[in-house]
Amino acid sequence: MEVAVEFEEYVRARGAALVRFAHLLTGDRRLAEDLTQEALARAYVRWRHIVRNDAPDEYVRRCVINARASWWRRRSNRERPAEVETGGGGYESVAGPEARAAERDALWREIIRLPRQQRAVVVLRYYEDLDDARIAKILNCSAVTVRTHAMRALAALRSAVAEPDRALARDRRAS
Repeated sequence: MEVAVEFEEYVRARGAALVRFAHLLTGDRRLAEDLTQEALARAYVRWRHIVRNDAPDEYVRRCVINARASWWRRRSNRERPAEVETGGGGYESVAGPEARAAERDALWREIIRLPRQQRAVVVLRYYEDLDDARIAKILNCSAVTVRTHAMRALAALRSAVAEPDRALARDRRAS
């Protein structure tokens, strides 16, 4: 019964962070909770081995990522979020907190559109604050691949952010 107590302590200590991680990957709170639960159920079965290797966070994060990939492969789950109008300025920066929240939401809509691996790298690097070596271990790839995914993701995000700004500048010149 000692293993179950350690597992329960881990879930109490890291459960909310794992749900947040899954939410950042999926953009859907309910799906994030389901994926986290599935990952923790898989981890529970192998908990002694996981703890012995001293890498529970890496293992469970990898389980979340794998559960996300499995969920996406199921044909019945090919739903996509509806496009949301951002209103005139799109990404235009305004000083108020409402505008910053709108910019953050717009950026998350772009992050959700990134390919699965790029999105995982962005979340692990910038939200979980992990280095390339740990991200590579979690994603089961090389550190070079992690850097490539990060570079491509950032380029895509920069392009998406620049596009509304260009359209806004054209509209202002035309007026």
